[in-house]
Amino acid sequence: MSTREVVDTYYRLANEGDWDAWCDLFAIDQTMDEQLAGHVEGRETLREMMKGFPQMYASFANVPRFVVVDGEQAAVVSDITARTPDGITVEAAVCNYFRVRGGLITYMTNVHDTVPFAPVTGK
Repeated sequence: MSTREVVDTYYRLANEGDWDAWCDLFAIDQTMDEQLAGHVEGRETLREMMKGFPQMYASFANVPRFVVVDGEQAAVVSDITARTPDGITVEAAVCNYFRVRGGLITYMTNVHDTVPFAPVTGK
């Protein structure tokens, strides 16, 4: 897959809630710096972390607004809209940066305001 195809698939799988297939987009030795979860190393660590995601959100959408691809790198500005099982709505703009090699995400980081997630994270 090209970098653009990986990025498009990342958002499609996230919006479908197919977290296991979503994790398969990452390299075995991936590194992620996630705004809320912190530093995450390894695809299987990420997979274990994502097992709890469906319990956090009854619905989740991450819709890209702008996508910029330059070779093996991409940046995406998107809008997250989510609802917790208790009915709390979370809305936030986010920017993700990706490095892709061999059709797999080797590094990803995201940046967003953490305040909209406070009802979920308790922070």
